[in-house]
Amino acid sequence: MIASSRREFLQTVLGGLALGRMAFASQETSAGGLPTRPLGNTGERVTIIGLGGWDVGAVREKKEALAIMHEAVDNGLTFFDNCWEYHQGRSEEWMGEAMAEGKYRDKVFLMTKVCGRDAKTAQQNLEDSLRRLRTDHIDLWQFHGIQWDDDPDLIFGENGALAYALKAQKEGKVRYIGFTGHKHPRFHLAMLQKPYEWASVQMPINVLDAHYESFQKQVLPECVKRNIGVIGMKALGSQNGRIPRELGIPAPLLRRFALSLPITSLICGIQSRENLRQDLAMARDFQPLSEEEVKELLAKAAGPAASGQIEQYKVGNYGCDWWHNLQKQG
Repeated sequence: MIASSRREFLQTVLGGLALGRMAFASQETSAGGLPTRPLGNTGERVTIIGLGGWDVGAVREKKEALAIMHEAVDNGLTFFDNCWEYHQGRSEEWMGEAMAEGKYRDKVFLMTKVCGRDAKTAQQNLEDSLRRLRTDHIDLWQFHGIQWDDDPDLIFGENGALAYALKAQKEGKVRYIGFTGHKHPRFHLAMLQKPYEWASVQMPINVLDAHYESFQKQVLPECVKRNIGVIGMKALGSQNGRIPRELGIPAPLLRRFALSLPITSLICGIQSRENLRQDLAMARDFQPLSEEEVKELLAKAAGPAASGQIEQYKVGNYGCDWWHNLQKQG
């Protein structure tokens, strides 16, 4: 029985690797020199790595954060991630300042996230984000941190956040709509069961996830079947890189693992120009991992992944908790 389960596990992951080679075949090199892939059925293409907004706000000095963002765009990294709640708005404010210089905003495919589950809060979140980011539209707006059983029904309710998102889309304030989360695959599957064709889904994609409450085994195939753009995150396990530190697997190899699967782009936590240049080099020269390389990585990760403790974001509540707490307080 254990051997059979092991075979099924490998077949699932290696099946994803085969689909990843199709994603690799769809790559095109952008004018800036970085590969791009299609974002699901939107007709858009984005760079295979994205600049993580949480890490933008974690840079010690604003001047350095702006320099990182400018260097990223100048080198072809034009997919920017962010969220209304990151560092109490600082991430969006600094990103907005960086894009306001020259014509950087015109070069960036900008994604940010909304925490509100009701229409009123979602509207306030969007107004805040547009102001902070100094723009009149968001290219991709994603419902952030889906991790409660009532999240889908709240968002799709009569006065739910989706109703406002669709209104904002008609008004040109939002181009595409998706959702994110990293708690448990069942929450993503519940959102996918709702009557809406999502542009994107953002989820953890790493060597540990393959073994524990796996998004790449449960959610990724459904997204591929429906041609929904998948945005990977947490390839290193956390903002401080627990997988490289605790398992000794180099960051570029972990990035390559994620990009070898059928995802559109991988959000990278970049807090220094050294981080940026390492990720740019990996992306420019990206080649999918072989089956043997994948098997070796999965075997190395199997023991540490078993309890989920390295993937702390799966065993605790993170992201948009404040909204549910506010509702409980009345």
